[in-house]
Amino acid sequence: MSDTPLQFSPGGDAEEIARADLYGVLAQLWAAPPGEESMPQLQDAPVAPGAAEATLAEPWRNLVQVIKATSASAAADEYDALFQGVGKPEVFLYGSYYLTGFLNERPLVRLRHDLAALGLARDETRGETEDHVSFVLEVMRYLIAGDDVAVCNLERQRLFFRAHVQTWVESFCDAVAAHPRANVYRAVAALTRSFVQVETQGFDMLEA
Repeated sequence: MSDTPLQFSPGGDAEEIARADLYGVLAQLWAAPPGEESMPQLQDAPVAPGAAEATLAEPWRNLVQVIKATSASAAADEYDALFQGVGKPEVFLYGSYYLTGFLNERPLVRLRHDLAALGLARDETRGETEDHVSFVLEVMRYLIAGDDVAVCNLERQRLFFRAHVQTWVESFCDAVAAHPRANVYRAVAALTRSFVQVETQGFDMLEA
């Protein structure tokens, strides 16, 4: 597995930077296990991107503590055991499965349509389909932090989140948390679930 150092956004509105950063960190953690480069950044991080939100502070602290007690090799073994099994994995990382019970179904078609409208597409060198949890979280990061204001704005964030994150990511997190071999990823799932809940409440308030 590749180990890309965690990326944090420079400058700008602090709250929006915090949201974008946390989406980015979670996207990276779901894309691959934390390795020799990124683990020290997580272990030494005193505050999560976005953890000024009290709801996120405890799951972030728990994740940092779990990471501190885990080696990179153990995290990689756990990731492989949960998500990379030969044949059918123990836990699927794809939205279509949680929405329909099958892979590559109509939710993926809708997602691709919406991505095309945003001018986005999957990197063809990667094997994962666009409904991989890391992909949709990375799209949210882009919609918050990107420079194209015609695409990267609050309304686009709201529509994409409602259609492609809120609909299934909490169910996915529940599946991860329930797996007996989950340790690091139980903590990642708890933080992801809490963040999705915070974002849901924020968009609810926006629509009120």
